[in-house]
Amino acid sequence: MHFNKFCDIQMDYLPKDPAILVSSVNMLLRDEEFDSLESLCYAFNREPQEIKDYLKDKGFVWSEQQKQFRPIGYDA
Repeated sequence: MHFNKFCDIQMDYLPKDPAILVSSVNMLLRDEEFDSLESLCYAFNREPQEIKDYLKDKGFVWSEQQKQFRPIGYDA
């Protein structure tokens, strides 16, 4: 179970809906709950490449530079 230290958000698992997954991952990284996509995935027992592949199929790509998922075409 993960408790966000800045909000009272409790997440037991990462959402399956692509838009909510992108929002959740980006929020957790932005709010510095996790320092990398890899550490976030480890905490939720998921593989980073699995999430990258799933979201790429749904129109989002990982930007290492910005440390967030972005819509394809806005990933610069």
